[in-house]
Amino acid sequence: MTRLNLTLIAALAIALPLSLLAGQVWIDPFHPAVANASTILMELRLPRAVLALCVGGGLGAAGAAMQGYLRNPLADPGLFGIAPCAALGAVLSLWTGAIVPWADAAWTLPLFALIGAGTAMALLSLIAGREGGVATFTLAGMMLASLAGALMSLAISLAPSPFALSEIVTWLMGALADRSWHDVWIAAPGALLGIMVLRLAGRGLDALLLGEAVARSLGVNPARLQAMLIVGVGLTVGSGVAVAGIIGFVGLVVPHLVRPLTDRRPSQLILPSALAGALLLLIADCLCRVLPLAGGELRLGIALSLIGAPFFLALLLRMRRGHSADGGWG
Repeated sequence: MTRLNLTLIAALAIALPLSLLAGQVWIDPFHPAVANASTILMELRLPRAVLALCVGGGLGAAGAAMQGYLRNPLADPGLFGIAPCAALGAVLSLWTGAIVPWADAAWTLPLFALIGAGTAMALLSLIAGREGGVATFTLAGMMLASLAGALMSLAISLAPSPFALSEIVTWLMGALADRSWHDVWIAAPGALLGIMVLRLAGRGLDALLLGEAVARSLGVNPARLQAMLIVGVGLTVGSGVAVAGIIGFVGLVVPHLVRPLTDRRPSQLILPSALAGALLLLIADCLCRVLPLAGGELRLGIALSLIGAPFFLALLLRMRRGHSADGGWG
């Protein structure tokens, strides 16, 4: 295990217990004067913290893998259409008020979201075909993302009631508030399994940096690599969206923060990005709990967008300066 991974694990080991103490009501571990402090810690804050680790880790790993596969530093997990389709599934659950007869009501929305993610994975495999071309795959993902976004807008405009409209808009903002252990049981298996699949795809992603033709000559099967990306991103992103809604910019920002500290190979970037993504989401969620707002706490998706948008702009300006220096566009 590299020094970077050990450093990130140590940071997580420090941040996790501290996050349990932070909130609108702070808990002193040595003199817990708050009533029902143990219940607050174990039933409210601990599952929320674990969920932040799972969702953030999955988004960070997915972002690193996608940037390696597309060889594009601006790639984001939402580009493949899996996150928008998962969100569309959740929106349809809220719009129709459907209840799965064989499941508890609390599981209905996550199940719809996972079905949406699974549908996107199947459509990506079907549209991209067996050749595994990066361009076709990217265009298919963009088409699915655009279609899912349009259908969500349609659902919002045709909301059957003000309550449904409010639920849809609030959920799309992304948050970890009011989550419980059953949400952890939904997100954790998908995130862990997805990160493992993306790690297995790492060597193929390294070869792909040399070009598709060279990767084929080195024994990389493009269709198999593409399938691993679909499964890995689908599990990590789909499970995260199913429990937390849309949380953007983690998959874009984290790999850029970690990449200068590695040898820049995708295989060496996936695990550190997962750890850094978990740390970023844990800290951001703590800040959302701590910041005083009259209408409640700040939504996590909004907070990360406020952080991610300036970072994205700075990245674009840096890339523009680099192209200008190389005689490119400027």
